[in-house]
Amino acid sequence: MTVKPKFCIGQVVHHRKFDYRGVVVDVDPEFQGTEEWYETMARSRPPRDRPWYHVLVDGASHSTYVAERHLEPDESGEQIEHPALGRYFDRFVDGKYHCPGTRH
Repeated sequence: MTVKPKFCIGQVVHHRKFDYRGVVVDVDPEFQGTEEWYETMARSRPPRDRPWYHVLVDGASHSTYVAERHLEPDESGEQIEHPALGRYFDRFVDGKYHCPGTRH
C-alpha cells in the first residue's frame, strides 16, 4: 500500500529534531537509500515504508534525505537561501516554491 506524502515539491519544511528549515525538491514514496546509509545515518530508525524527502537546507550548500516523521510544515512564509534553488525552482509565491512551467 502506497502512503500519500504529507509534503510536496516546493514546500518549505522544518526538521523537528535538528531544527533547520529547507525546501522539498523530491519525494520518494519509501526509503530509496542503501542499507549501509540507513544503518549509519538513520539512527532513530524511521520507517522505510513511509515517504522520504530530498531537502535543500536553508543557509547551507548541502541537501538532506529525511524521513517524513521528522518534518513539519514551516509556517514562516519566508524564503530559504541555498545555491541550488535555481536548478529546481523559478519563483516563490505565497510561501511555496514553484518549478518552471507550473502555475501557482
